[in-house]
Amino acid sequence: MNYALLLSMASLSEKIGYALGDAASGGIVWKIMSIAFPFFFTNAFGLSLEDAALLMLIARLFDVVTDPIMGSLADRTQSRFGTYRPWLIYGAIPFGIVFALLLYTPDFGPDGKRAYAYALYLLMMVMYTAVNVPYGSLLGVMTEDDHEKNQFSAYRMVGAYAMGFITLLSFPYIQKMIGGNENDPAVLAHQYAIIGVIFGILAAIMTLACGLMTKERLKPVRAENFSFKQFGDLFRNKPWVCMTTISVLTNFFNGFRYAVVAYMFDYCLDGEVTLGSFIINYTVFMAFGEITCMIFGGISPAFTKWVGSKRGAFTWAAVICCVTSVVFFFIPMNTSFIWLMIVVSVLTSVGVGIYSPLLWSMYADVADYATQKNGVSSTGLIFSSGTMAQKFGSAISGSLIALLLGLAGATMIEIDGNTTINPESITSSVRTMIWALFSLFPAGIAVIMGVMTYFFPIKK
Repeated sequence: MNYALLLSMASLSEKIGYALGDAASGGIVWKIMSIAFPFFFTNAFGLSLEDAALLMLIARLFDVVTDPIMGSLADRTQSRFGTYRPWLIYGAIPFGIVFALLLYTPDFGPDGKRAYAYALYLLMMVMYTAVNVPYGSLLGVMTEDDHEKNQFSAYRMVGAYAMGFITLLSFPYIQKMIGGNENDPAVLAHQYAIIGVIFGILAAIMTLACGLMTKERLKPVRAENFSFKQFGDLFRNKPWVCMTTISVLTNFFNGFRYAVVAYMFDYCLDGEVTLGSFIINYTVFMAFGEITCMIFGGISPAFTKWVGSKRGAFTWAAVICCVTSVVFFFIPMNTSFIWLMIVVSVLTSVGVGIYSPLLWSMYADVADYATQKNGVSSTGLIFSSGTMAQKFGSAISGSLIALLLGLAGATMIEIDGNTTINPESITSSVRTMIWALFSLFPAGIAVIMGVMTYFFPIKK
C-alpha cells in the first residue's frame, strides 16, 4: 500500500471546505454584485446611469493593477497556516463587513452618496481580491493529482452555484419579510441594507470555514525577491494569454445576462410574475440556472473524460451557450411565455455549468506549465489573472449595459429626492435593447469563446 499517496489524498470534508470558499465569494458576494448592483445603484441608491457605469468600470479597472500584485504577494506569504490559507482566515470578517456596508445607502446628498459608493465599491474590490486570489491559488497546492484537481474544481463550482441558487431564490422572500412598497426607492434601499447584513455574515463564516478546513500539501518553489520579470513572463506564456482571454469572455457572457435581467423583468415583463404563492422575479429566474450549473458543474469532470479533453468539453459548452442564447431572443416579451424563458435559460446554464469548473482546472495546468518553464512558482499570480478577468469582464459588461440603455433612450427622474429610471422613457427600442443584451450579445461572445478555446495549446 502506498501510504504517501493515501496521505496526499484529500478527504470529502476538505473538498466541502474548499467549496464553501466559492459559496461565499461566488455564490453570495459576486452573485449579488453581478445581478443586483446595477439595479441597486440606479433604482435604490440613486446614482445616475452614467455614474453607475463609470463606478463599475473604474473599480474593475482598478483590479487590473491590484489582482496581479495580490497574486505576487500571496506567493511570498509564509505563516503557520501556509501560503494562501492565512488570507482566508484573517480576511473573512473584514470581507463580510465591507460587503454589508456596500449595500447600505447613507443619508447623504448626491455628492456624498457618490463619494460613499466609490469608496466602498473600491474597498470591496480590494477585499474580494485579498480573499479570492489566494482562494483560487489554493487549488495549485492542495494536490498534484490532475484528476483530483478536477474534483476540487467541480466541488468549487457546485458550492458556488448551490449557494447562488439559495441566494437568488431567497432574495424576493427576504424582501417580502422586510416589507414595504418595493417601488419606493427608500424602501428598496432599506431592504438591500438588511440583505447586506444577512449575507455579509454568511459570507464571513463560510470564508473562515474554508481557510480552516483545507490543507496545503505542496510547498511552492518561491521567488523570494520581487521582480517585474514575473509579469513579463506571463505575457510570454501563450497558454496564459489564451486562458485569460477565454476567462474574460466567459465573464462577458455571464456579465451581460446577470446585470440586465433585473431590467428585463421590470421593463420587458412588467415586474415579478406570481404563480399562486410562488414568486418569479429576476433573482428567482436566474436561480433556476444556478441549480442547473450546480448539477452540470458536478457532471463536468465525467463529461470531460467522455469527450476526451478539457478543450473539447469547453468547446461543446460554448456551442450550447451560443445556440440557446439565440433561441431566447425570439421568445415573445410576454409573461405567458415565462416557463419557456426559464427552460431556454436553464439550457444555457447547462453550457455554463460544464465550462465553469474547466476554467480553474485549466488555470492550474497553466500554473504547472509556468513552473516547469520558469523554475519558480507563480501560482498566485496566474490565478489572480483569473480573478482579474472575472472582474474586468463583468465591469465592461455592466458599464456597457448602463451606457447602452442610455443610448437606447432610457433617462433618469427624481422621485421624493431619490433618482431612478424614468418609466416613461422605456420605449420599444429600450426593451429590445434589454432583450438583446440578455440573448444576442452573449451569443456573439460564446462564438468567440469557442474560437479562442480552439487555440488553447495545452491539450489535456
